[in-house]
Amino acid sequence: MAVRILAVIPARYGSSRLPGKPLLEIGGRPMVRWVYEAASRAPSVERVVVATDDERVAQAVAGFGGEAMMTSPAHPSGTDRVAEVARRIGAEIVVNVQGDEPLLDPHVVEQLLAPLLAEAAVVMSTLCTRLRDEGEWRDPNVVKVVRAANGDALYFSRAPIPHPREATPLAACPVYKHLGLYGYRA
Repeated sequence: MAVRILAVIPARYGSSRLPGKPLLEIGGRPMVRWVYEAASRAPSVERVVVATDDERVAQAVAGFGGEAMMTSPAHPSGTDRVAEVARRIGAEIVVNVQGDEPLLDPHVVEQLLAPLLAEAAVVMSTLCTRLRDEGEWRDPNVVKVVRAANGDALYFSRAPIPHPREATPLAACPVYKHLGLYGYRA
């Protein structure tokens, strides 16, 4: 029987900003394990796979009883790694769970899946939350989202968008940050 909902965690050992990130110990466990276990607790997710191009990550995942799949080292992004695993496994819906989210709330995964499960015409889903901290708004590592009146994302940027008028406090502006979680209909 085919998998209906698959969660894939792209985990690159050779991260340019923090090499070895998936295996960094947090509370005596590698980060990838925290993410894997959180994704596994999402009620709608049937299968979780770590997509990696590094044997060290694959061995660590196998060591805690998880499932890892080796992917091409030529992929330019984690999304490409997720797509490779999704093609190989076949699933109705694929959730791309970022490998550096050890505090992932499984209920957030359910929120992501809700529109995909409710309406067949929805092909992609992602999440954002209200941003109220000016430091985060200016931080290029925080992805900002501009939304349409109906809540759909219009565009994403690492720049501080939308830019309020000088006299308008940030709290009065509809500023959102992207949560980096994606759901796709395969």
